[in-house]
Amino acid sequence: MKTKDKKSSINLELDENLAQGTYSNLALINHSVSEFVVDFINVMPGVPKAKVKSRIILTPQHAKRFSKALNENISRFEKSNGEIKDYDKQKPISLNFGQPGEA
Repeated sequence: MKTKDKKSSINLELDENLAQGTYSNLALINHSVSEFVVDFINVMPGVPKAKVKSRIILTPQHAKRFSKALNENISRFEKSNGEIKDYDKQKPISLNFGQPGEA
């Protein structure tokens, strides 16, 4: 008996508002034994307060797959566009998490 190797597919729906995306120039990553939490933040110069724009929670397995996929995509990008320069000489940012609505 022959079995065909069927590739699974998922139909994705992308809401119009979500398709606009959210800009982030800072990501904070925390983890426990059961999950990774990634907070995406937009920090603007001269503005003392920044809001978390999006929080993504991943299982450790999905976090590892995401890391691998991101690294593969960065490699492909650099092959086409040249090395991404790392400007890691910025001043350290002090982070204080407040409650919503706090000044």
